[in-house]
Formats: sequence, structure tokens, C-alpha cells
Amino acid sequence: MTEHPLSQFRYCPKCGSHRFEIHNGKSKQCPDCGFVYYFNPSSATVAFIVNDRNELLVCRRAKDPAKGTLDLPGGFVDMYETGEEGVAREVLEETGMTVTRAQYLFSLPNLYLYSGFMVHTLDMFFRCQVEDTLHFRAMDDAADTFFVPFAKLRPEEFGLASIRKGLEKFLKECV
Repeated sequence: MTEHPLSQFRYCPKCGSHRFEIHNGKSKQCPDCGFVYYFNPSSATVAFIVNDRNELLVCRRAKDPAKGTLDLPGGFVDMYETGEEGVAREVLEETGMTVTRAQYLFSLPNLYLYSGFMVHTLDMFFRCQVEDTLHFRAMDDAADTFFVPFAKLRPEEFGLASIRKGLEKFLKECV
């Protein structure tokens, strides 16, 4: 059983009190200043980029978690970004490709271990069109990036649970 994420927050972020106590299953409350903190998921994006040969762009993860396994371009949404802006930025950072259109498809909850901290995320999956599917390169969190024919995609080769589930859903419902 995984430790509840609220257990890692020991001090009130508003007043610093050490009396930061469980309020309910989703929040902690400070009896000193009354502040209530609700633990909500972080937003993340995932891109499905398909070329004209019905191949999907995949990446090989350069970093943990799941270093060396397959992945799809994407990552955390920054503050003040929309999901569409976040997925476009992540695709550019990881592949050098410019997204011209991002169509929201679905979302899945995920757990992502980041710097020893379990982050609850809500992964938003987008079908992305890019300016050019011929010129790209692995950058940032991607060790490699390449297109794979739909028939050769194996979800079990993808290291993150939500990516595996999302790929299965995409291949079943969106292709």
C-alpha cells in the first residue's frame, strides 16, 4: 500500500504550524490559522502524432521513472498554460516539432514518481498535427524518437501505466 500523499505535508504552507492535520480523505487543515489544503492532481499532457504512413511517433525515455522504455511525447503543464499550449511546448522540447493543431481525445489518472515524490497526475491525451513529420530529433527527456507502424506497437513496451492504457484506448477507439 502506498503512503497517502498528504502524509508528506507536515507543516501548514500558510503559517508554518506543525499542527497540520488530516481534515478528510482529500485535505489537511491547520487548526492555528484555519487554512485547508486540498491535494489535487497535477495536469500533464500526452501527444499522439501520426504520419501519413499510419505510424505513431514514440520516444525512448532518457530519465527515470522507466528510463529506457518507450513513451509518447508529453509532460507537465506549466502554470498559466492550457492543455493545448502545454502539449505543443512539450512536443517542441522533446522532438523539435511544431504542433499546428492539438485535438483533445481523453484523460486518464496516473501516478508519477518525480524526485522521490509520488505525483498524482491527470494525463490529457491529444491527437497532434505537426508542421513536418520528417524533421525531428530526440531532445530534453527523450533519448530517441522514431515512428512505429500501428501494427508493431506493443503497449507492454511503454514504461508508464497511463501511457500503456492510453495507447490501448487510442488504438482501439481512435485509429
